Amino acid sequence: MKRICIKIGSNVLTKENGELNKERIKNIVYQISELRKKNIQCILVSSGAVAAGKSKIKLCDKTDTVTARQIWSSVGQVELLNVYSSYLKEYDIECAQLLVTKQDFRTREHYLNMKNCLTSLLHNGVLPIINENDAISVTALMFTDNDELSGLIASMIDSEALFLLSNINGIYTGNPDNPDSTLLKTVDGDINRLKQYISTKKSNFGRGGMLTKCSIAGRVAKSGISVHIANGGIDNIVLKLVDSSVNVDHTEFTPSKKTSTVKQWLASSDGFEKAKITINEGAEEALCSNRANSLLPIGIVEMKGSFEKGDIVKIINMDGKVVGLGKTAYNKTKAKIHIGKSGAKPLVHYDYLFLY
Repeated sequence: MKRICIKIGSNVLTKENGELNKERIKNIVYQISELRKKNIQCILVSSGAVAAGKSKIKLCDKTDTVTARQIWSSVGQVELLNVYSSYLKEYDIECAQLLVTKQDFRTREHYLNMKNCLTSLLHNGVLPIINENDAISVTALMFTDNDELSGLIASMIDSEALFLLSNINGIYTGNPDNPDSTLLKTVDGDINRLKQYISTKKSNFGRGGMLTKCSIAGRVAKSGISVHIANGGIDNIVLKLVDSSVNVDHTEFTPSKKTSTVKQWLASSDGFEKAKITINEGAEEALCSNRANSLLPIGIVEMKGSFEKGDIVKIINMDGKVVGLGKTAYNKTKAKIHIGKSGAKPLVHYDYLFLY
């Protein structure tokens, strides 16, 4: 591997009393220093700001949930980065902080600007430490959690692997505390069957859970990036996972064939669509065949929502099931003229089409 993305959850970075687990952070920094010696570039997506702030600031009882999160994240982010920076200096590693919102991924232009920033930092030997900007990300502007954010980042910087570090070894066939449950070591293909196994329980400080990790992992793997869900409480866990001679209990989502960077962007753009395009059975069959087919207006039944050229649209079949995501070649006004007719230019070209 030459470039990896590591996501660390709040449940890994905090102690039972809610304070930052500095020894755990110190070990993560050590692992990054060792990976750099192997010429592996690292991007770190780190939770923990809200937990760090909560341990430092006691709010009045009348403070609402959104305001509390804004205050704790603002205060905690400073504390979190100071801890990382102090340990990184021991290895002569500079770090940079990037706080992002879901809005930053909505357009291809913003996406490429962020990608250029991250790539430039990596080329100059700087470790990017990324977190959601919880101080301004509220309601619809929020990511599901940092698992979603890390999936977006891993695709953006063309990572070869994404490591999702949690407080358990991976995905089990039941409650991990149940001795009859077994660890699923490899996941390949359809992930819908896994939902029957996964607990919806979330950590004390995070918004996501194993269900989110599974969904993100499946999508990222489909774009050509291997995903590893592992126990971040184990010392040197990432070093062990990148060493093929070491066998570590964890769950790996095996990657599909590597897709283009545009398709990787689209693969992580669910929720950013401006409109929904319903297609007929013939169009669905053509798109889902082994041939490289584009979405033609003749196969469109209905368009809900407005879109301009270059916007993301969600493509659904007659039963309402999501078929994929695409970047439009022209706006809705022009599409309306050609809907249901033959001979028109594709609304979504194959090169800008991601199919589930």
